[in-house]
Amino acid sequence: MSQHNISGSEAFDRAPFVIIRSVRTGGLRRRQMRTAGAFIAGAIAAFIGGAVAIAAVFGPTLFG
Repeated sequence: MSQHNISGSEAFDRAPFVIIRSVRTGGLRRRQMRTAGAFIAGAIAAFIGGAVAIAAVFGPTLFG
């Protein structure tokens, strides 16, 4: 079995192990805005669906 002399190698440097590449700022903000937009669209759809259901149930008695 071979032995390796690792003294002075890059394993003992103070440099970070993982090189972090630059990431565009605002990616998290865009994801949050997309999630918020989807939530608002779902809330509006639920409100309209509820209004249609209420109108279907009580409409004939209110307008008839």
